[in-house]
Amino acid sequence: MYQKIIYFFLILFLFFSCSKKEPVVVQEFSDKEKAMEIYQEAINNLDDGFYFQAAKQFSEAEIILDKIEFSARASLMSSYCYYLINFYDEAIENLEKFIKKYPVDKNIPYAHYLITISYYERILDEERDITPLLKSKEKIYFFLENYPNTEYALDLKFKLDLINNQLAAKELFIAKYYIETQKWIAAINRLKTIVEIYSETIFIEEALHRLTEIYYKIGLVEEAEATVALLGYNYNSGEWYERSYKILNKNYQIKKKNKNEKQDDGLIKRTIKRILE
Repeated sequence: MYQKIIYFFLILFLFFSCSKKEPVVVQEFSDKEKAMEIYQEAINNLDDGFYFQAAKQFSEAEIILDKIEFSARASLMSSYCYYLINFYDEAIENLEKFIKKYPVDKNIPYAHYLITISYYERILDEERDITPLLKSKEKIYFFLENYPNTEYALDLKFKLDLINNQLAAKELFIAKYYIETQKWIAAINRLKTIVEIYSETIFIEEALHRLTEIYYKIGLVEEAEATVALLGYNYNSGEWYERSYKILNKNYQIKKKNKNEKQDDGLIKRTIKRILE
């Protein structure tokens, strides 16, 4: 009887001992194996163009691989997959989590770059909401200040010029609406924004011409002449200068630009130079 009792407790001891130790080891191996399998499936789906499924699988792999080297890569790849299918909100959210969770990862500059591009690509034309465009511009300034020597900086400098042109186009679009509805002061304010802030964009000549039209129409002849003078000094061979000059009295003589004189770089260009120094 005594031997049976000892044998019974020995069996219980071995059972609980195994249940406390061996399953942990097996489970740890199983998690790693499962995670790597999911990670590989995500790569295959990415290669095959199944980006949404790949994004989900990369996120799942990151959770399981929370403390090994592939977790950061999985997180970034998930964000990239969301970006590929234009799920910009999801991409940005994932990237911001990546930056907080892996602050010293070597791909942090790329994460910031992808956030910026995700904001940038949400704007298609000047008639749409420009909030993401402004956010993208803010992100570009941040990037150029913190990562000026990366391979992504040159691309963002180019996109900054495009953004400024988009913003200028938006101002001109609204100004034209105010001109059509004869809201002259509102139109002038929009056009002045282009002249003062976006003088390096392709819309500066038309903005100066529209200002000339409005000034002359409401009787501000001196302001109209000054605007034409500015237009002629900088763009005296352009179509908008010729159209503006025809608005004024034919006896008005404009000062021709001296090609030997050094021209002002402009507000936007100087600002960009300061940021990039």
